[in-house]
Amino acid sequence: MIPYPNIDPDIVRIGPIAVRWYGMMYLIGFVSSYLLVKYQIKKQGLGPRGKGPGARVKGQGSGVKGQEYSVAFLDSLYTYSVLGLMIGARLGYVVFYNLSFYIRHPLDVFAVWQGGLSFHGGLIGSVLAGIWCCRKFQKDPWQVSDLVMATAPIGIGLGRLGNFINGELYGRVSDVSWAMVFPNGGPLPRHPSQLYEFLLEGVVLFSLLWILKDKGFKAGVLTSIFILLYGIFRFIVEFFREPDQQLGFIAGPFTMGQFLSLSMVIIGAGIFYLRKKQS
Repeated sequence: MIPYPNIDPDIVRIGPIAVRWYGMMYLIGFVSSYLLVKYQIKKQGLGPRGKGPGARVKGQGSGVKGQEYSVAFLDSLYTYSVLGLMIGARLGYVVFYNLSFYIRHPLDVFAVWQGGLSFHGGLIGSVLAGIWCCRKFQKDPWQVSDLVMATAPIGIGLGRLGNFINGELYGRVSDVSWAMVFPNGGPLPRHPSQLYEFLLEGVVLFSLLWILKDKGFKAGVLTSIFILLYGIFRFIVEFFREPDQQLGFIAGPFTMGQFLSLSMVIIGAGIFYLRKKQS
């Protein structure tokens, strides 16, 4: 067993106002994603050229020609996607993890300070917002999704580090030598499952997608790989993560997170097959 580091969740606090590591992790993730997408746009020749705002250039990335991405589009894309992610993450938790409670206490849906977010709901919300933005600006959603999804694991991984610092979403009781006693997890040592997710859903997934992004896949294939691999990694880690208290195990040894992740595996495989078939 190794000691839990007990890092102060607050970076700085002034009275009731605090800057927390959890929020900072996501901010770094969003900014990193934004900058890396801009880098990809420039590298693939997808940015507007010329002096005027209407200057155009044919894009070569992801097999889609005639696409260009201005700063205005990118700013709108991230603004809408972040809003969609936040709304979707909250509603996803309400629907997937604690629906009966929120039916009895509907106003608590808005009590976000009490915690309760769902990655799967956040993904749905950000995807819907991204599709809406692409239609508004007349962009190919598959190509845009490939650009963004190649960078998404950065925010996901850093978010798991934020969970670790908060001492939440910890793992199941274990006797492995690297187990930790979490402040809110009782006296028994547990798997640091947040770090498992940081490594698999963050470091490993980002490394794989960043390598694959330049392989010349048809638009949408990289997105399908992201969905497929995240579903597999999350399904595996759920065997080490403590189930949500209000739900426990849904069927046998399986959790709600595993059923949602299994749906991602099926959807990702389906998209991969269809996009490859159309290439």
